[in-house]
Amino acid sequence: MSALVTAVAVLGVITALTTSVTAIQRGQTPHHLEVVAAFFVAIAVGECLRVWLPGGRDAAPIGTAAALAFALLPHQGGWSTYGSGTVIVVVTAATLVGVSPHLLSGRFVDRDGVAHRLITTGVLAVLFRSVPVGPQGPLSAVVEAWTRNRWAVALVMVGLVALTMLLDTALASALRSARDRSRLRSVLRDELRSIVGMGSAIGSTGILIALATRPMHLVALPVFLAPLMLTQFAFRRFATVRETYNQTIRSLSRVTELGGYTETGHSVRVAELALAMGRDLGLSERDLRDLEYAALLHDIGQLSLAEPIPGGATLMAAPGEQRRIAGLGAEVVRQAGVLDAVATIVELQTASYRREGEDDVPLASRIIKVANAYDDLVGDTLEGGRRSAGLERIGLGLAREYDPRVVASLSRVLAQV
Repeated sequence: MSALVTAVAVLGVITALTTSVTAIQRGQTPHHLEVVAAFFVAIAVGECLRVWLPGGRDAAPIGTAAALAFALLPHQGGWSTYGSGTVIVVVTAATLVGVSPHLLSGRFVDRDGVAHRLITTGVLAVLFRSVPVGPQGPLSAVVEAWTRNRWAVALVMVGLVALTMLLDTALASALRSARDRSRLRSVLRDELRSIVGMGSAIGSTGILIALATRPMHLVALPVFLAPLMLTQFAFRRFATVRETYNQTIRSLSRVTELGGYTETGHSVRVAELALAMGRDLGLSERDLRDLEYAALLHDIGQLSLAEPIPGGATLMAAPGEQRRIAGLGAEVVRQAGVLDAVATIVELQTASYRREGEDDVPLASRIIKVANAYDDLVGDTLEGGRRSAGLERIGLGLAREYDPRVVASLSRVLAQV
C-alpha cells in the first residue's frame, strides 16, 4: 500500500512537471511570481516545523494550510496561467526543501504522510483549477463571476476542502492499517476523529488565506498562519508531555525486573504482544493507549511478595494469589489519580473468561491475560517448538480461562511475525 501511494504521488508530480514545462515553452509563464515565492516559503517553513499529533501522526499543519490556500487562490490580475500543474510542482518542491533538514539530521519523517498529502493537494488543485464545470471553465474561473456572492465562493471552497480532507483521511487510514496490521474500520474512525481538531483548523486556515489574499494580498499569509503556529506549538508541548508520561510508565514497569520479580523484558514483550492483538481486534487509539499502560504495569503488584515467584511467571501461581497480586497492582496504579481505566484493566486481568459474575471483564484485560500467559510460557525465545507448545497450553484453557476470540487473535499475530 505504501509503495502504491508513493508511486501515485511521484506519477502525479511528474505529470504536473511535464505540464508546467510545456506551458512555459508556449510562453504561458505565471505572473506575480512574488506570490508563488511567498507560498513556496510558507509551505517549506511549515514542513520544516513539523509536529507529532496524538496517535503518532507526523503532520505539518502550517505547510498543509499554505498548500491548500495556494491551490484555492483565485484567478486575478493575470494569474490565469497559474494552473494545477504549477500548484503541484511548487508544493512538491517546497515540501522537499522543508523536510530536507530533518532527513539530513537523521530525524524520522513519515514519507507515507508526505506522499498522501501531496496526492490530496494535487487532487484539490485539479478539481479547482483544471476540471471544467461549465462554459466558463473550471471552478477557479466560475467563482470569479461571483464577486457579489462571496459566501457562495466560501461554500465551494469548504466543500472542496472537506472532500480533500476525507480523501486524505482515507489514504492515511489505509496506510496505517497496512503498516500496523490494524482493522481498517477502527483506524478510519480514529482518523476521522482527529480531523475534527487540527484538521478543521488547517482547512479553515487555508480557506481564509485564499479568500483574504485578494483584499489583503500577501499580508494574509502571516496574519492567518500565526494562530495556527501557536496552536501547533501547543500540540508540540502536549506531545512532549505525553512522551515524558510514556517514558515514566516504562521506567516504572522495569521496577519488577530490577527487583528480580520478573524476567528482563517481560513487561515490554507483553505490552508489544497485547498492542498487536489489540490492533488486530480493532481497539481504538484511546483503548490501545490504556491497554499499553496496563500491560506495562500488569505485574507491578508482585512488589508486595515476600519472595519472588520463580521466573516471575504469575501463570504458575495459585488463582487466589494471582487475584491478590492484580488487586494490589491496581491499587498502585490508582494512586496516580488519572489512570482509573488502566487500574480496572490491571485488576481484572486474572478473571476467568467463563467465571460466573464476571461477564463484563474488559477486552483489554482478556488480552493481557492471554499475552501474559504466552510470555510466561515462551519468554523471548524464537524456537518454534516452544512457541507451539505455549499455544497448545493456552488452548487447553480455551473458552474457560481464555477468550477464544483473543486466542485466535494471538494465533494470527504470531503467524505474521
